[in-house]
Amino acid sequence: MSSENGSVDGGAEGAQPEQLALIRESVRKAKVPRAKPRTWRGAALAKELPVARVLVDKGVLHLDRYFDYAVPEELDADAQPGVRVRVRFGAGRGRVREGRREGGGLIDGFLIERLAESDYSGPLAALAQVVSPEPVLSEELLGLARAVADRYAGSLADVLQLAVPPRSARAEQRPSPEPLPPPATPEVGSWGRYERGDAFLESLASGGAPRAVWNALPGPEWSEELARAVAATLASGRGALVVVPDGRAVARVDAALTSVLGEGRHAVLTADAGPEKRYREWLAVRRGAVRAVVGTRAAMFAPVRDLGLVALWDDGDDSHSEPHAPQPHAREVLLLRAALDKCGFLVGSWSCTVEAAQLVESGWARPLVASREQVRAVAPLVRTVGDQDLARDEAARAARLPTLAWQAVREGLRHGPVLVQVPRRGYVPRMACANCREPARCRHCAGPLEGQESGAALRCGWCGREEAAWHCPECGGFRLRAQVVGARRTAEELGRAFPAVPVRTSGREHVLDTVPGAPALVVSTPGAEPVAEGGYAAALLLDGWAMLGRPDLRAGEDALRRWIGASALVRAQDAGGTVVVVAEPTLRPVQALVRWDPVGHAVRELGERAELGFPPVSRMAAVSGTGEALAEFLAAVELPAEAEVLGPVPLPVTVAGGPRRVGAPPVGERWERVLVRVPPGRGAALASSLKSAQATRMARGGGGGGSGGGGEAAVWVRIDPPDIG
Repeated sequence: MSSENGSVDGGAEGAQPEQLALIRESVRKAKVPRAKPRTWRGAALAKELPVARVLVDKGVLHLDRYFDYAVPEELDADAQPGVRVRVRFGAGRGRVREGRREGGGLIDGFLIERLAESDYSGPLAALAQVVSPEPVLSEELLGLARAVADRYAGSLADVLQLAVPPRSARAEQRPSPEPLPPPATPEVGSWGRYERGDAFLESLASGGAPRAVWNALPGPEWSEELARAVAATLASGRGALVVVPDGRAVARVDAALTSVLGEGRHAVLTADAGPEKRYREWLAVRRGAVRAVVGTRAAMFAPVRDLGLVALWDDGDDSHSEPHAPQPHAREVLLLRAALDKCGFLVGSWSCTVEAAQLVESGWARPLVASREQVRAVAPLVRTVGDQDLARDEAARAARLPTLAWQAVREGLRHGPVLVQVPRRGYVPRMACANCREPARCRHCAGPLEGQESGAALRCGWCGREEAAWHCPECGGFRLRAQVVGARRTAEELGRAFPAVPVRTSGREHVLDTVPGAPALVVSTPGAEPVAEGGYAAALLLDGWAMLGRPDLRAGEDALRRWIGASALVRAQDAGGTVVVVAEPTLRPVQALVRWDPVGHAVRELGERAELGFPPVSRMAAVSGTGEALAEFLAAVELPAEAEVLGPVPLPVTVAGGPRRVGAPPVGERWERVLVRVPPGRGAALASSLKSAQATRMARGGGGGGSGGGGEAAVWVRIDPPDIG
């Protein structure tokens, strides 16, 4: 028995009076009863700025505003702008006690600012809890989130769910490292291959804000060139942000940044890192310990301090489009950041999107390209196999592999691996002229014409009008085609054609990052092509019509982007690199691939879209729902005077057990869709009118889809939909 608290002689008899005396003394000192946490009944308020303006985490449009709460004195020190809080939300005016509103469910939120008094005349509820004193929402990030919400007709709370990662208490407790001094200005390196590459780096290093559209040369140097642009920005004492499509690209840029900058100067933000590690990296950026960030789509909101450069690689990739409300695109978010922060902007790719070409056409950005001599020195030789070649080719009919492709594979396997790109299943060809392959479009709105199961007249996929007497405006032909001649090639058939060669596959289930430089057949779906050591000796791009014939406005642009992405992994023509594309050689995307001229293709596409009123020259919104709900919504919305409503047209019925896209109808329900088109400069007015109508409808109890909420009669609104047909 221990005797540290007293002698043995005292025993328990002496301890009891002493404990009672301590209890009586503590009771005398407690003059005011302790307030009840999370209701703070009877608690004194903060002496200065006793009102907290809070954004509650309710992603519904009719609640897209701030709410005022009282700040208890005990929370005064921690309740600072930018911190996470919990509040009681939903209590009515009848639940007031001692001048303080009580009741309602606990909900998360962000403290926006502290005020001396509230605009609200009624009693205020008190802040229930400061979740953490760590400020996570800065004024810059709040302004960006508000701009994104307004552009995409969404709620601020939905955008902040994308911008601020979930909290990890363990990560907050760990201190971030001390920031390192700015690095030295990097060498120009491979940027010297571009006509204005050295001037671009020099502008970044001197504190400038250049804006460029970068058409990268084939090969693996793109990641190092991005790293040098980041290093030049850091050398000026500012921060840099790089957004890439997937984890494989993140790994390449991460390795390049480590090689150019060394350890500890950049953070990696990806979902694969796990919640705690990702939040720890995000906090290091927020606290200013790290000035450079590379990551996937979610990193577009990274709170980099003193931002000097935002860069985006391969802006045409589908991964840059956020599937969650309000579904922003990384390119548009980075454009907003460049405008708000007045920083440099760089969008780069082996190909070129129409949106990137528009930035150059408008004068907002400058082109960053190489000379034709440089392109010819590093690009592979591209050869084509058209439908007529396939029809005359005995080997193609017997082995489903054209003779030219057979020879290219056989020759390539002598020197290294050969890449075979096969489109994914599920591509549905659109209707096109059987003579000249010109896509069949509606005479009223220029939308895509689609065949119907009943074999009746063609119908427009945008406005729903039927076309009974179509003829091609280019050649005058009346015959249509819907699919490529011959059966699709498969990996198994290629394996049988070359039985002594190992075959590797890379696709949705298992994506390879790299493959050895030894001879092998590498069969890949578009976008999953692994990098070969030393480059591929040859590449086959099979079933081109399966990609070109998709019922989508971007079919040609996307096919060219995927072809160039695969061809850029092939060795240069001087080193024997050869690419064989199985597609009609007279088509514009195929010709652009043969000439390696994606910029020229994008410029011509932009010109045609301007004539026809297509995005991105015009702004569009897709509104979908049941026929009754859609009609009610369109009757209530006050669209701009210049708006043109196309449709409605029925949407495909979602089948149980099958894949369901974002915004698709629930299983078994029949929905319709309309497209609303406005001319340039009226996009903000269109988004504002749709957002107001959706908020009014949700306040009355109607369902809302794309902007949060729910209900039996949901209506989905999406600004700038990527798949308009």
